[in-house]
Amino acid sequence: MNKKNDIYIKNNPFSPISFAACPSLEVRGLNTKLLELCLLLFFLSFPLSAQNEAFAKKRYITAQRDTMPYRFLQPEQLKEGKKYPLVLFLHGAGERGSDNVSQLRNGGTVFTNPVNRDKYPCFVLFPQCPEGAYWSLEKRPDQGYKNTANPLPKEVPITKHLRLVKELLDETLVTYPIDPKRVYIMGISMGAIATLDMVYRFPNTFAKAVSICGATNIERMREFKGKTKFRFYHGDIDDVIPVTYSREAYKALKTTGKKAEYIEFYGANHNAWHPAFNTPDFLQWTFKKK
Repeated sequence: MNKKNDIYIKNNPFSPISFAACPSLEVRGLNTKLLELCLLLFFLSFPLSAQNEAFAKKRYITAQRDTMPYRFLQPEQLKEGKKYPLVLFLHGAGERGSDNVSQLRNGGTVFTNPVNRDKYPCFVLFPQCPEGAYWSLEKRPDQGYKNTANPLPKEVPITKHLRLVKELLDETLVTYPIDPKRVYIMGISMGAIATLDMVYRFPNTFAKAVSICGATNIERMREFKGKTKFRFYHGDIDDVIPVTYSREAYKALKTTGKKAEYIEFYGANHNAWHPAFNTPDFLQWTFKKK
């Protein structure tokens, strides 16, 4: 990594398999595209619950009967008198719902990987946003994110969904042996937008924040007063949330002396979480104390 400016540009190690180059895989009556689709559906058919069974299924219910499903991971062994870090993970729009399963689709196994569980014992929260809703916005910007003007407002009331997330986080912090100085937040896409929203609203809560293919109002980054350390990941050909958003957020933080790093994946589109999760120091950076 370039220590001078904390920018790291990485080639995208993920490239689609070309079945056209493997004529032996051709099946009579099926063209190549159909074969690819069948194989994709086959691999997706494995239940997510089997991959993430270590996450307990829970529901947060307020006195007003507002409800939020969430999954909760604890260290495999809790040592008396020891406090552990906590990661709050906010999923993207594709994982919304009420099944309390889908939110683990992207990122869950990063934490249930047996090597990572042994090396980085921690608590992890995966709340789930309802279908049709957005973490930090009442609705998606009408023009999307491809317009040249940044559509994200600087000042807007917190949404019901993020309020529930913060209440769940606060309750978890006082219930379990968690180090309040090692509370981390990360998110992908819609969840990355919410990650940066949460850090701006609660600048003294999170030690580190990881935004993967996200966006924010740039003035928020320029005026940020907290001590949170940031790391941004983005694909350079993202056609949903253009890479400009992460580049500008990174530059805004650096120009005001904040601690921020930026990693851009060459040739990666919106699903930059795949190469991000495979970055060698993804969890190492997150859990490093200094």
